[in-house]
Amino acid sequence: MAIVKRKLEAGQFNLKDQVVSINRVTKVVKGGKNMSFAALVVIGDATAGVVGYGTGKAKEVPQAIRKGIESAKKNLVRVKLTETTIPHPVLGHYGAGQVLLKPAPEGTGVIAGGAVRAVMTSAGVQNVLTKSLGSANPHNVIKATFDALLQLRDRKEVAALRGKQVEEL
Repeated sequence: MAIVKRKLEAGQFNLKDQVVSINRVTKVVKGGKNMSFAALVVIGDATAGVVGYGTGKAKEVPQAIRKGIESAKKNLVRVKLTETTIPHPVLGHYGAGQVLLKPAPEGTGVIAGGAVRAVMTSAGVQNVLTKSLGSANPHNVIKATFDALLQLRDRKEVAALRGKQVEEL
């Protein structure tokens, strides 16, 4: 069964942006060094359960952030939640980075580090336990987190895949 990814329109959501990292990069050329900035940005609508990430590079920080936000608007995904947490534990991979997401009871909060916390709060997840394994590179960690979020399945979807009713699970 193929997963159909439907493009989400950024205009219909109340998106809030969060800068995860800003990196000063240098290109060495004949005349010296060309400095520029690379920004990694996460945007999301916590009420709708929609989140996206993007990167932008420019000569100055504000332009890099603006480019990152525009890129993130093109990569929006909907997160499947059960009330205030995720439906089941999941492990996401990207490169050498792995992110473990586990559902948590009400009142736990978001137990996560920098990059994973930005994605979880932007997606509207209020109670979750996370662990980042392997690479600490924010780009790999965010991509691994998105891999984990895309693996989430709700009860209705699992029942349909198994050919059963939701009550039978």
